[in-house]
Amino acid sequence: MTINRIGSQPSTRGSSEWFTGTVRLDPLVQAPDPARVQAASVTFESGARTAWHTHPLGQTLIVTAGCGWAQRWGGPVEEIRPGDVVWFSPGEKHWHGATPTTAMTHIAIQERLDGRVVDWMEQVSDEQYRK
Repeated sequence: MTINRIGSQPSTRGSSEWFTGTVRLDPLVQAPDPARVQAASVTFESGARTAWHTHPLGQTLIVTAGCGWAQRWGGPVEEIRPGDVVWFSPGEKHWHGATPTTAMTHIAIQERLDGRVVDWMEQVSDEQYRK
């Protein structure tokens, strides 16, 4: 058994390569091999969002606070709120983040495949974000 005490894993700021706006990442789970799971609490300030990306084994989001948006490639922008659970299929191109006026926090859960959990793509344009 391993217990990671609160504050034992430092918060980091989301890289401008992969995020627009202010994003804080708080690691939760980094399971050792042979397990694959990785999880983090991610907080997006108003207007902040991910770039387009995919996950080789899919991703689950559990919204814990605020109000956000999520979109899969070719689909509508969907509102997500606390208690909502969002599943993105393996390889499904998508983005997620806060609304323009409200911050949002979610727990992101994904699994490693060949050492990676995400494939980052282009930034979400302001036009795509405000659709």
